[in-house]
Amino acid sequence: MSSFISLTAIQKRMAQDVPDGTVDETTARRLWWGALDTLQNEVLGSTEFTKGIWLASPLPALYEPRLLDRLQGWVWAPEELGTLHSPSAALLPPSGSAGLAHASNASVGRYARLPLREEDGNDPLLILVTPEVQVALALDGQPGKRNLIMRSDPETFRDLLKMLDLRIHQEAPKEAIQLRKALADLGGLQSNDHIQKVFWPLLSARLAGIAPTLTLQTLPEKSKEHTQHESQGELTLLEALTHEVRTPLATIRTLIRSLLRRKDLPEVVVSRLSQIDSECTEQIDRFGLIFNAAELQRQQPDASPLASTDLGNMLEMLQPVWSQQVGRRGIKLHMDIAPDLPHVLSDAARLELMLGGLIDRNTRTLQPGSSLTLELRPAGHRLKLKILTKATNAKNSSDQITQPNSDLGTVLSWNPSTGSLQLTQAATQQLLASLGGRITRRGVGGIIIFFPIAEAKH
Repeated sequence: MSSFISLTAIQKRMAQDVPDGTVDETTARRLWWGALDTLQNEVLGSTEFTKGIWLASPLPALYEPRLLDRLQGWVWAPEELGTLHSPSAALLPPSGSAGLAHASNASVGRYARLPLREEDGNDPLLILVTPEVQVALALDGQPGKRNLIMRSDPETFRDLLKMLDLRIHQEAPKEAIQLRKALADLGGLQSNDHIQKVFWPLLSARLAGIAPTLTLQTLPEKSKEHTQHESQGELTLLEALTHEVRTPLATIRTLIRSLLRRKDLPEVVVSRLSQIDSECTEQIDRFGLIFNAAELQRQQPDASPLASTDLGNMLEMLQPVWSQQVGRRGIKLHMDIAPDLPHVLSDAARLELMLGGLIDRNTRTLQPGSSLTLELRPAGHRLKLKILTKATNAKNSSDQITQPNSDLGTVLSWNPSTGSLQLTQAATQQLLASLGGRITRRGVGGIIIFFPIAEAKH
């Protein structure tokens, strides 16, 4: 029988012929998070695929729902996270039904859990294989000489897949069979040299974009150019902070959802885990909206192409999620959507995030017992969306008027009545404009947004 294959040995194979690193642990972890973001949003962002596999340690490294839904995974996780069955059972989820589900629960991505051993170490590892893309990421090296490793060459991948097959066969033969079937189902793997060429420049650009620079100089007074430079620094810092918040929250949510697949948890535990999942999702979306607004302010990109979007259907699909969100504050949500409405021109993914942010903004100051109504009606060549709030009494409405927000810059404002951060009016209007919407104020307790109707295509 062959000797035991540790994950450390697999990482050492990845590090073969790679120079030693020169960074500390903190910098290495930033490189790791940046690499995960670059891989999932830049390298794989424009790639169309329907199948593939991924293997990770010591936690699930993937967090983008569109990837989790399509790929089959295996995760080596510490025993301290708990197991579903007896210690001899290698899988975290029940046999044949492992998985993660994103917020809409429209589809389920599967991954199986395997035991992480002491000799495996705790350095993160991710290996992703699709017919067109093969990428392996890992952190390696001694303290002070840490290094981020990325390999995509065919020779390394042949060795990695052999070592992984041996490792899984040693501890979970049935899963080894599943891995072999999944690899065989991919067919011939096409080596993509382009990934090696674009990954490091993309990662460098990502890190440069989220890492604010400090320039020490003495000026008698601030020039316009200096003020603009200072504003740019604030926006890049804001982007960095939102990235640092969202990424760990996404990992926490992934772990929570894997635990929720278990069948032996007490109801009170399931309830608490579900609450944590909802809070994580709400904050991920909230900071994602802030990131979009900051990016729009800082880079001023060209207008993104808008597509036909069924706004009425979107509102109906999101009603359960939003009802749960505002329900935690004791607020009721009502929908009033006219039938047979035409589509509008917008960006569905970003619009969903934007509308969720508006609902959050308009319910933060409401007391329990208040209500929120979304009304969608045709208005000539546009659709009119009203977001109306009804407070429990007149005093609540008055409080909303007499406590104005304090702007903290071009993107964020602070609400003194709730202590929460939210987008400024200007950032909200600009972000909505990039989505095809035009916002108007209706006074206390409501806003109106107009969306252009998409022309029918024959």
